[in-house]
Amino acid sequence: MTTIAFIGLGNMGLPMARNLLRAGHALRVFDLLEASVAELAGEGATAAKSAHDAVQGAEIVVSMLPASRHVEGLYLGESGLFGSLQPGTLVLECSTIAPESARKVHQAAAERNIPLLDAPVSGGTAGAAAGTLTFMIGGKVEHLEQARPIFELMGKNIFHAGPDGAGQVAKVCNNQVLAVQMIATAEAMAMGVANGLDPATLAEIMRQSSGGNWTLEKYNPWPGVMANVPASKGYSGGFMAELMTKDLGLAQETAQHFGNSAPMGALALQLYRMLLKQGKGKQDFSVIQQLFID
Repeated sequence: MTTIAFIGLGNMGLPMARNLLRAGHALRVFDLLEASVAELAGEGATAAKSAHDAVQGAEIVVSMLPASRHVEGLYLGESGLFGSLQPGTLVLECSTIAPESARKVHQAAAERNIPLLDAPVSGGTAGAAAGTLTFMIGGKVEHLEQARPIFELMGKNIFHAGPDGAGQVAKVCNNQVLAVQMIATAEAMAMGVANGLDPATLAEIMRQSSGGNWTLEKYNPWPGVMANVPASKGYSGGFMAELMTKDLGLAQETAQHFGNSAPMGALALQLYRMLLKQGKGKQDFSVIQQLFID
């Protein structure tokens, strides 16, 4: 049994932490949302009063936070966790943040002899609950091998993307593709239904044809086509549109930093920003479907 501190119990973090708890590890948990902490405490975790309290005695720290500023605020500076963590404490930073921010946190960890991996995930809330996430990992191979048994309790696919920050680069590339696929699928679904096609029939035709993609396989944005996806539950749960917007912004920053052209990603970002202006940022990112329905 390993003592693990888990910080960040949102839509993804909560089921990830639960899988570690169910595997028999001693879990110390913290989140600003007290209800999430209480939920896991009721299942056997130890409720911490703060992030610093959570890491007391922890051999491994896992964090799952919304953005770069939250991660830097958690670990860096005079009040950051790196000031109190014991050397050798393994840190698994699973948030999706800017690659440059990840490298900054890596450097600070290395200066204190704290092994750290940037390890953003893909697979959605269903994958988090089922323990079938994909981890895209940046950092040293030896640190990954040390962490692999923990990753395998939360995910099915464990990829070493490369050195510090490489996991974040892989993640923004992946999420840009996902956003573009979702927009294209939503646009086509709206066009077909407007011209008299049954949405479930159209979805299956495209799924089995050259237009097939992950969205059509797992996450159709048209309500009622698939059971138990956000589109069939009022676009609730899942991966919030505001987080997809953040990730598309990170993809554009990454492209600009290296002088790459990413026009499809830029258009996707503008469309998701339109959703946020409509007040739909807290809904699942498949709510982009509503932009194409009169």
